[in-house]
Amino acid sequence: MHMTPRDGALDLLKWLALLCMVLDHLRYVGYSVDLLYVPGRLAFPWFCLAMAANLARTRVVSNGSQWRYLGWLLLFSAISEIPYRLYIPDPDTLNVMPTLALGLLLARGWQHKNLQSRLLAVGALALAAVFSERLMFGFFGVLLPLAMLLVIRRPWYFSLLPGLVCLAANQWQVLYASARFHSSEAILGIAACLIAPLLGLLLLRHAKGIQPPPMRRGAYALYPVHFLLLLAVRQVIA
Repeated sequence: MHMTPRDGALDLLKWLALLCMVLDHLRYVGYSVDLLYVPGRLAFPWFCLAMAANLARTRVVSNGSQWRYLGWLLLFSAISEIPYRLYIPDPDTLNVMPTLALGLLLARGWQHKNLQSRLLAVGALALAAVFSERLMFGFFGVLLPLAMLLVIRRPWYFSLLPGLVCLAANQWQVLYASARFHSSEAILGIAACLIAPLLGLLLLRHAKGIQPPPMRRGAYALYPVHFLLLLAVRQVIA
């Protein structure tokens, strides 16, 4: 049976997204390191770009793998919610995986023309609109995987579109207001949101020779586990 060669650049993108997420969440360990907010703005768009890359590949390779992808997202959405709420102080949204699950349905509905996919996409869009305040990165976060999919094979300057969507998903009003008071974290955060898609696309296109450890399905467990590990660190240093 013919096996599709593993994309080392895509694995690298996923590992870097995971690293940026952990750096972002280190802000809640107990020390004030607000500058870690900046690399944290790269994590979500890079996960969305990885999703778009998988969608672009699985359209050719396997349709069923996309449903398995959704199943894993939904499973770990449930598993991760308690560790997320234990670690993040007073969260006002769900963990990030419900946003990614809705984003997957929306992007897949755009990609596939069948009625089932289109109805699921409309449902995902409606849920994103109604429950935007409860979703991490809100309505625009659900749009971001689709925005990435639309530009993944286009010239680099099209990355401005998902960059703007990423900025909107990161409460651009708050960032802009802080930037007006010369907050370096806000200014760098705005820049990170705008250039994250471009950086990710350049990595996917020019890091083909790199072969990091493959990020397989078991990596989903790293999301809830990293909350528990950081919680343990916080308890030790408290």
